[in-house]
Amino acid sequence: MGLHWLIPHASAASDAGAAALATLQWPNLSQLLARLSATDRSEGDEYTLSMPHERVLARLHGWQGEDGRWPFAAWAAQQDGCLSDRPDDLADGWGLITPCHWHVGSDSVSLIDPAALALGADESRALLDALRPSFEAEGWQLQWGAPLRWYARHAVLAELKTASLERAIGRNLDLWLRGKDPDARRLRRLQVEAQMLWHEHPVNETREARGALAVNSFWLSGCGRPQPSQQPAELQIDTSLPATMLAGDWAGWCEAWRALDAGAIAALLARAQRGEAVTLTLCGERHAQTYELRPRGWLTGLRSRWQPPAVGALLAAL
Repeated sequence: MGLHWLIPHASAASDAGAAALATLQWPNLSQLLARLSATDRSEGDEYTLSMPHERVLARLHGWQGEDGRWPFAAWAAQQDGCLSDRPDDLADGWGLITPCHWHVGSDSVSLIDPAALALGADESRALLDALRPSFEAEGWQLQWGAPLRWYARHAVLAELKTASLERAIGRNLDLWLRGKDPDARRLRRLQVEAQMLWHEHPVNETREARGALAVNSFWLSGCGRPQPSQQPAELQIDTSLPATMLAGDWAGWCEAWRALDAGAIAALLARAQRGEAVTLTLCGERHAQTYELRPRGWLTGLRSRWQPPAVGALLAAL
């Protein structure tokens, strides 16, 4: 496969995203796509539980699962040293707990990007310790991995479907909190308990005194049992676009796209021009499209370079 560059949040299914795309040009991406052939495509919509790039990553890992049930939590827990090869670790289901701030508006509740909390390690540990008895009363185990990465273990997490954190950020949470099965109701009860326990917690009192957002709830995602990973070493995941898009910073997102086109995309184009094997996967909010350097007839190749693809329309369709 050679070098594979995966770009999450390359497009947005919104009027604001379409307006931002209309201001951009991609000189290097246009040349690169003229040399590549479209191969795998992952279809969905903006309401699937898993993001398109998560579906692609799950396939590259070689995981078994389905929408809203890919074992990203177990994989991250292993990277954080929270999951071992012990049989009991591998038998349980794992979920990623992200402490966050739910913004209550006049007609909806939305989730602020947790990165905006700038949550310290000591703050994070104190909030987890306050919540731990509630989880243990339900038979769930909690482990601390990082300020914004806590891990839950329980048998029900092997099959529980949840919306990814990136689906929830900035969206009306009613879209993702309508589960009626007993495990979904149990999760909602734990979220309500967190809101009550943390309402007047010293950590939040101190944060609010200095003008910081309170940590008033959590999000659960990435549930499933641990599975071996076959992710290729050549895979590179771009991290420059998500933060600005999730924050609704469209000027920053456009600037990140320009830098990406001038940097990583230009380097990928140079590889393709040398005939090296390259793969590019572009992911929006609905679909993901993969392109690879494959042998083509000389006429097809010449025509594609005379008539390079309309990158804006291509991205808008994602």
